[in-house]
Amino acid sequence: MKKEHEEGKRNGDMSETTGKKPAVKKKVRRKGKRRVSLRRRILTILAILMPAALIAGVILYFLVFRENAGKEITEVPGNDIQIQEKPEEEAPQKGIGSNIINHILTAESAVEESYQKRPKTVEITEENAADFATLESCLIDGSAGKVNVKVKGEGIPASDDKYYYLFALNTYDNTIPDDAEYLSRLYKDEGAEFSTPLNYNYSTSKLYKKFVVAVKKDGKYLAVTGPRYITNPEAIAKYGSVYQVPATKKGLLVDPNKLRGNELDDLGIKQAAYNIPVARLLGPSTHSAYPTIQYTYNGKTYTLNGQVIAEYDLVFSTLTAKGISTTAIILNNYSGSYPQLIHPKSRSYGAAPYYMFNGAEESGVDYMAAIGTFLAERYSGNSHGRISNWVIANEINARKEWNYMERVGTSEYVEEYAKAFRVFYTAIKSVSSSARVYMPIDQQWDRNLKNNTNYDGRDIVDEFNRNIKSTGNIDWGLSQHPYNVPLTEARIWKSNKLVTHSADTSMITMANIEVLTNYMAQDAYRTDDGEVRSIILSEQGYTSTAGEALQAAAIAYAYYRVENNPHIDGFLLNRETDASEEVAQGLAFGLNHANGSPKQSYNVYKYIDTPNHAQYTDFAKSIIGISSWSEIMR
Repeated sequence: MKKEHEEGKRNGDMSETTGKKPAVKKKVRRKGKRRVSLRRRILTILAILMPAALIAGVILYFLVFRENAGKEITEVPGNDIQIQEKPEEEAPQKGIGSNIINHILTAESAVEESYQKRPKTVEITEENAADFATLESCLIDGSAGKVNVKVKGEGIPASDDKYYYLFALNTYDNTIPDDAEYLSRLYKDEGAEFSTPLNYNYSTSKLYKKFVVAVKKDGKYLAVTGPRYITNPEAIAKYGSVYQVPATKKGLLVDPNKLRGNELDDLGIKQAAYNIPVARLLGPSTHSAYPTIQYTYNGKTYTLNGQVIAEYDLVFSTLTAKGISTTAIILNNYSGSYPQLIHPKSRSYGAAPYYMFNGAEESGVDYMAAIGTFLAERYSGNSHGRISNWVIANEINARKEWNYMERVGTSEYVEEYAKAFRVFYTAIKSVSSSARVYMPIDQQWDRNLKNNTNYDGRDIVDEFNRNIKSTGNIDWGLSQHPYNVPLTEARIWKSNKLVTHSADTSMITMANIEVLTNYMAQDAYRTDDGEVRSIILSEQGYTSTAGEALQAAAIAYAYYRVENNPHIDGFLLNRETDASEEVAQGLAFGLNHANGSPKQSYNVYKYIDTPNHAQYTDFAKSIIGISSWSEIMR
């Protein structure tokens, strides 16, 4: 029933205007049950969202309003409350308050639900710490001069405090040193994004560091991620944004004595390979016309031989002027003056021509970073010539002969090579963004020999790919040498039980080169963009010892197979001129005899990529035993 109401006097007198007695005021106490329910809601909200005290107050106000909608509340002494019915005309306010209350209660439920879904706390031990979280990216922001590190985990690790800590470790650090200082710290959550100055080309540079995120556990820092290196050094490069694709795949290990002549032009060579033994670069110049070069990098100064540098300037500038794309092969030759370049486990042997680079010590990393940066800076423009491709070391699976290190397990061996490779890669790409950097193997693929003193190329590729992906994937390429089996046999097409067309073939030659490219075309070996990695055949040759026609036929066979394979970017033939030390072993690989006179293979190679190729190569079909070149394609 609707009631009319006017406020009466507290002493109960008749109304001054109507003469009626005032409405009786209902005197009630707070209901205990209602007070407990209200307090429980308030405490729940405050426990979940302590910073939202103001919101809690609003909720309290409207909860009371809802319980007494349509009534007027007057507080009286003794913890009593007087509640009077309000006039009918004020009833519309009840609807407005109800809507607000519904919104607030809905929000309260959402808050409670979010609280229940908050990340779980995970107990961290030394056994599970390394796999707790993942460094998803470690990237340079070139415009800001910073390194941004993003970490993602499953839950929040239990630790001594509420922080994640970011550390930058050296390539040779396996754990966080006791005296290490963290770069930054952030509140723990399932994810975090750190930012730290790069400090490029300062003594405090982080360009070659590997980053880890840690928590403080029992007073010590405990890594909760594996290490990750910077994966985009090209973000700060000052040279080259587009790779200059060579006009053809035809390449050659050039004879430096013939550089100034026109033979390379006559042959139509579009790619060239040249060796750089790094120890040759170091030390003072002994020629007054070529002064010593003092090169400062990351706060340290290195002495470079001006005369030797001038030799390379001539080679690379000449090749560049001829329109030839150059591949430089960085080799670690031994020098007693610079033992820091030699890995500690490689210094006990003196017969190998080249050794494992030293990524295990600070001095070795510093020298590699400085040499790689100097070479990239000098040979990325046009003033001293341009190098497009860089191969780091030589046939690393043949560790005893060409990349000496004490025999260790495959993973340890690859880990030491990967450290050095990444230093050179980072140095080169931080200068020239379009440069390509390659890891080299020979033709020994999956031999599985007992007591093998070397490693199989397949095992090296598998482990290198796994290692690089686990510590920050980069765009490495593969350089392979598909020499024949044996080297003294020119007939590629001759059947050999070591050469099959399956992934477990013992050897990879030009007869089954598709095994290599098919293997690298698998998803697991592609770049992050889904592309097949660049593959170059940076060294292979065929001897003329058994006859110039056989050598010429072998070169035609090999080159036609390369042209037919879309995943091979270069074919660098060994060599322009016979080397006397190789000829003594039955390996007359040159297009020319040692005296400079051309062999039959000279014209075959000259015309192999021209419209006149058939005139110079059709003779080879009868030697090989085919009627069409299509018969050798796979």
